Amino acid sequence: MDNPPEQQLEMELLRRTAQGDRASFEALYERFSGILFTAALRVLNDQREAEDILQDVFIQIWEKAHFYVPERGKPLTWALTLTRNKSIDRLRSLQRRARLRDQVENETEIKSSLGQRDSSDEVDSLEKGKIIRAAVMQLSQEQREAIEMAYFGGLTQIEIASRLDQPLGTVKARIRRGMMRLKDLVENQL
Repeated sequence: MDNPPEQQLEMELLRRTAQGDRASFEALYERFSGILFTAALRVLNDQREAEDILQDVFIQIWEKAHFYVPERGKPLTWALTLTRNKSIDRLRSLQRRARLRDQVENETEIKSSLGQRDSSDEVDSLEKGKIIRAAVMQLSQEQREAIEMAYFGGLTQIEIASRLDQPLGTVKARIRRGMMRLKDLVENQL
């Protein structure tokens, strides 16, 4: 079954984009940007975030156009899937950050309502911090980097995989193994 002319053109634009053709990439942007922006806006309900996602998606299209497989669907469907996935990841990341911010605010309120801590609490807290920092430094560079990006950078595992240019399964395994190693290292000392 032959593809409609529009779809054939989009497949050709993607093929040329994969070869580094900027004009084809610009043509794809002109064809898809409005639809992809609308899709991101529907998920995120925030124009600025949707614009960021649109930019991220087109960077991904530029870098990964060679991964497009025509047998799996239309070029627009592929681009919409990228947009939807990135939008959902961003939404989850934003929600996680909001929860962390709320937790920090709640903890701050509790600490301030408790008043001054005594000096033995301060010493205990400092000691625990040293133990945890020392344990983190014993992790492999890859595990430490993935854990820091997830827990201190607030990134999703998919975002980490993209930034490190590593498979998602590799990132998940590094975080899981690193957290298990941290638990073993810290458990006996605290």
